[in-house]
Order: sequence, then structure tokens, then C-alpha cells
Amino acid sequence: MSEMDDDPEPELRADAMERFPVPDYGDLPEDLRERIVEETERAGFTPNVFSALSYKPSHFRAFFAYHDALVEDTALEREEIEMIVVAVSGVNHCYYCNVAHGALVRIYADDPLLADQLVANYRTADINDAHRTMLDVAVKLTERPTEVEEADLEALREAGFSEEALWDIASVTAFYNLSNRLAMFAGMRPNDEFHTLGRE
Repeated sequence: MSEMDDDPEPELRADAMERFPVPDYGDLPEDLRERIVEETERAGFTPNVFSALSYKPSHFRAFFAYHDALVEDTALEREEIEMIVVAVSGVNHCYYCNVAHGALVRIYADDPLLADQLVANYRTADINDAHRTMLDVAVKLTERPTEVEEADLEALREAGFSEEALWDIASVTAFYNLSNRLAMFAGMRPNDEFHTLGRE
């Protein structure tokens, strides 16, 4: 018996996604249950993305392993990662990621307004020139990937981003295009708690 067996079980919300069934927490493999407990303790609630992706455990593992690498082994600041996620999710109209990562932008940037600005139109958001260039490239890679060229990479270099940061900008953008599309296909719904986080 593991230590987590002594704690109350998180409840995976059946309405975390509309188009596929959400499994029962007790039916999940132990490693998924451990990760969900960690995230629930960190957030104070179980983010619905964990409930939804539990539908297919092997994909849950791969998805969160890549997510963890993107946020832990990076040349970007965490607020920059979340800015990319929200700008990309804004142009993709991904409700789940707009709301969930909008909360993370507010928290990591310590700015209650920035996420809403980025979702509405990142070009008019209160951000510096380097971040506008970063988001220009991320949105171009999202909307018109065949048009990305060396000049886009050079613009990032001139804005002060390292070669590793260039790779990371593209990787975060690509990953969250995947995430947006999966969330929209499955009908993932953001937790109500995300709407109010970081607004004060």
C-alpha cells in the first residue's frame, strides 16, 4: 500500500470533457493516480486536463512528460511560455487553454490584465517588443507554418533570444497546437476555479 492510499481520493469530474467518458480515479494505474494527487494538492482542485487525458493512460504519460520537459528544461521564463500558450490558444479559439493558461499568465506575470489582452489580440497587449516578436513567430507557426522562414528566426535573435530559446519557442507552440486541437475535439471544459485565479 502506498502513502497516497491514506489520502482522500481526488474526484475526476465526469464533465471534464463532453465527447469521451472520464474514468474513475480508482481504476487508473498507480503512476497516474500519484500525478493527479500531486496536481490536486498543488492547485487545490484537480485540473480537468488530468481527468480528460486519463482516458488513455499511455497518452497521459507521454503528454505530461513532454509538458514537464518544456517547462523544466527551457531557456524561456515561465511567464513567456504561458504567454505563447495563451496567444496560440487565442488564435485557435481553444476555450480550455485560454482559460486555464490565462490563469497561469496572470500568476506568473503577476498581471491580472495580460491574459485577456493576449487572448483578444496579442498585437495590442501591453508587452515589450521582444515578446511581441516572440508571439508574432509563434502565431505565424500556428496559422501559416509553411511561411516560416529564416528571417523569422533572425528576428528572434535580434530581439535577444538565444538559439535554445528559439527551439523552445517553436516547441511550446507546436505542443500547444496539439493540445488545443485535442481539447477542442474532446470537448474539454476548464474548471470554474481557473476563471478567477490571479485576478487580484
